[in-house]
Amino acid sequence: MHMSQQDITPQALACREAAQAIAELGTEPKRALLAAMADRLDARADDILAANAKDMAAATERGTTGAMLDRLRLDASRLAAIADAVRHVASLPDPVGQVTREEIRPNGICVRRVRVPLGVIAMIYEARPNVTADAAALCLYAGNGVILRGGSEAIHSNTAIAAALREALVAAELPEAALTLVTDLSRDTMVKLLQLTDIVDLAIPRGGEGLIRFVAEHARVPVIKHYKGVCHLYVDAAADLDLALDLLIDGKTSRPGVCNALETLLVHRAVADAFLPRAALALRERGVALRGDAATRERVADVAAASDDDYAAEFLDLILSVRVVDDAEQAIAHIRRFGSDHTEVIATRNDATAKRFIAAMRSAVVMVNTSSRFSDGGELGLGAEIGISTTRLHAYGPMGAESLTVERFVVQGEGQVRHPQSRLRGA
Repeated sequence: MHMSQQDITPQALACREAAQAIAELGTEPKRALLAAMADRLDARADDILAANAKDMAAATERGTTGAMLDRLRLDASRLAAIADAVRHVASLPDPVGQVTREEIRPNGICVRRVRVPLGVIAMIYEARPNVTADAAALCLYAGNGVILRGGSEAIHSNTAIAAALREALVAAELPEAALTLVTDLSRDTMVKLLQLTDIVDLAIPRGGEGLIRFVAEHARVPVIKHYKGVCHLYVDAAADLDLALDLLIDGKTSRPGVCNALETLLVHRAVADAFLPRAALALRERGVALRGDAATRERVADVAAASDDDYAAEFLDLILSVRVVDDAEQAIAHIRRFGSDHTEVIATRNDATAKRFIAAMRSAVVMVNTSSRFSDGGELGLGAEIGISTTRLHAYGPMGAESLTVERFVVQGEGQVRHPQSRLRGA
């Protein structure tokens, strides 16, 4: 149903009411719900893929190419992986009710810190129909309601996926409004949603830098931000160069249109002569265009000159900026200047250098001798991710179900009072 702008508040209120029913579910009912959702995705595969074909045709007609088109596309394998991700979430420990700390105070009261749902999550995203299922599974498993506002380019896909998921809610006799899909995609409606401070507890934008800045600038509710992924690989003087080349090829070329793809290569001067020609050959064989500093261009022919804009860019394409550095400290300084606090990688066999690199990075994820492509909730054991936070709030880095809960204090005593003189006294 098409939602008019004035309808978003009643829809959000209904989601808040439904969220309470989800919050009160035990672990096993939530797992059964997610399993049923995954089964519905499988059962509705033909409908979902047909809807996605409409979105893909429209996007192609608009001239959409590259990373955006790749993010939009579904096929049988990707849809099966989406369903499997929902099942994986259901197999994880339930974060709700977890006691993260417990102590008995000197006065005898027991103080526990217990994880509870956030409430209502507004998910704002572009061109990624898998987010519809991932966000729904994670939010519901963490006991929250979720309001999904996808982009117009994926409206048919998102609607079909949400319909399948809501069928599982109905079958479980749970309120459908716990999973609300916004179908009025006007900016005014999105702004209204982002300003419902008494209803929405957190907004998570996921998409291009423009969308995320728009959400951050217009929201009155808390926002988890992830502007872009300018990810670096630093090849140290003590690196295993074969290993480093594997990390480079995987990080840049396995899927260049995603936020954990490498965008800049930094190479220690001591290994630049040995590493850069090999790296350039392997990258060019895979269609990667290089942009480098003067030291890179001295070692590799036909490399375009890199500018500061290149070093700050999230290309999301088969383009890589390259720089030769004198040591780890210069690599760290470069990353601090141009990085986006997403993911940084060091290739080295020197433990002291690795520890220094880890300590110096502000980024949400730091990798040692491991591909940047593992900077992903599913790969890091979260089942799926609702996003990658580069904002230092209650969550930082890939966010799974636990990141959609907060700690509260639960205090139990046996009549203790803070001021004994305030007790009632008999005559």
